[in-house]
Amino acid sequence: MNNLAFALAATIKHDGHGGIDDLLSTPEEAAVWLADHAELVAEVLGRRVGPAAVEAWPELVGIRRAVRALFARAVAPGAPSKADADRLMDADAAVRMVNRAADRLGSQRLEWPADGEPVVRRVARTEDPVALVTGAVGRSAIDFLAGPDRARLRACPAARCVKYFLQDDPRQTWCSPACGNRERVNRHYRRRTAG
Repeated sequence: MNNLAFALAATIKHDGHGGIDDLLSTPEEAAVWLADHAELVAEVLGRRVGPAAVEAWPELVGIRRAVRALFARAVAPGAPSKADADRLMDADAAVRMVNRAADRLGSQRLEWPADGEPVVRRVARTEDPVALVTGAVGRSAIDFLAGPDRARLRACPAARCVKYFLQDDPRQTWCSPACGNRERVNRHYRRRTAG
C-alpha cells in the first residue's frame, strides 16, 4: 500500500510483550520515519520537501492520532485497533484536523504549455516544511478514506495486535500469517486447558 496516511498509522505496533511500540516516540524517530517515507511525501506534494524532521514530530503524532481515529470509524461496526480503542479522538475533531492539514497544501492548478501536455500542479499556501508534511498526510488520508480501499480496511483482531490492514481476500481475518498462527495456537491452548 503506497499511502502516506496508512504508513503513518502503522507507526503504532505491538511490541511482542502485550504492550504498544510507538515508532514516533522521539523527534529522532520521526526524522528517520520521514526520511524513510520521503518518496510518499513527494508523491502527494508533487515535489520534495526540505528538512522538517525534528520540528514535525508533535504535528506528526497529532495527525496520526486523527488518522487512526478516522480508521477506527471506517472499520465500524467492527472493533477499532486495540492500541487506541480506549483513547480515540472524537471523529468530528479528527475530520477537522485532517481537513485543516490538507488545506495547508492550497489548491491544484492546471498548466498547459502551448507545446506540451496539460499538467496539474499543486500550489501550496505555505513553504513551511512542517505544514507541507502534515498537509501531505491530511491529503493522503482524505484520498484514502474517500477512495475504494476504505471498504477493505480492517483492524486486526489478534491478541496484542494493534495494526490496521487492507483485506486482500474475503477470508482474510488477520493482518499477517504470524497473527493468524498466534491466534490458532491460543485457541488450541485454551481448548486443551479448559477440558
